[in-house]
Amino acid sequence: MDYNLNGFIIRNKHLGITLDNRGLNYGDGLFETIKYSRKRLHFWEDHYFRLMASMRIVRMEIPLNFSPEYLEEQVMKTLTANKLENGAARVKILVVRKAGGYYTPQNDEPDFLITVSELKDSEYQLNEQGLEIDLFKDHYKLSGLLGNLKTSSAQLYTIAGVYARENNLDDVLILNEKKEVLESIKANLFLLRGNELISPPLESGCLKGIMRKQILETAPQLGLEVKEEAFSPFAIQKADELWLSNSIQGIQWVGKYRKKTFGKEKAQEMVKRLNVKVALSLD
Repeated sequence: MDYNLNGFIIRNKHLGITLDNRGLNYGDGLFETIKYSRKRLHFWEDHYFRLMASMRIVRMEIPLNFSPEYLEEQVMKTLTANKLENGAARVKILVVRKAGGYYTPQNDEPDFLITVSELKDSEYQLNEQGLEIDLFKDHYKLSGLLGNLKTSSAQLYTIAGVYARENNLDDVLILNEKKEVLESIKANLFLLRGNELISPPLESGCLKGIMRKQILETAPQLGLEVKEEAFSPFAIQKADELWLSNSIQGIQWVGKYRKKTFGKEKAQEMVKRLNVKVALSLD
């Protein structure tokens, strides 16, 4: 596989990571994961502006050439180098502060690395079998602005992933220090109760997801009332449907949480709407 390091296509065996790399040593990095199909990046503008805003929040310098056109060009170069420009792919843009310093960096300029991998489906597909999930309560994610960012500091999610694997679960739900439900290991969370679609608010510390934004914008078209409000695990027991969302899979529906089971009727409708939304944006 070929990678794009700071604009240069490099073979895997030649991709050198120095021992003082700040992503390796301190998790001092940010990333965007984007779906590509039909020769376009899905919701590219939203991904780009989230990345720029995140870089400002963590006080990274934004290079003058980091325009949406430049980064999109670099993504396309990487897809072409891997012969994926005519298919569907998962694109990851990783931005890491340049090496140097200990906890305090010597400078705030970034390096970027673009990786791509093939995807089977061009459109979003709802999972046929409902996911089985539970709570992860060993550690909590702090509420606040930093919780909204996609960072390379993923220790909490890694430990939660091990817990899910050990307990034969498809995913687990993360809580904040107030014991409010935030998200899963790899997705934002939506709770459907009657005609109310509820998602944790950003101030609770959940990821500021791109697919989350699309769902919140699309929900009224399905006759759903959108609410961004904090809720405890007890609220899950009263839900009719439970959705997990991210930029690659769109929506996955949860079939079972402990002894509670859920349907998928509205989830199916939402997936259809999201595919239409993507198609219209790509035409």
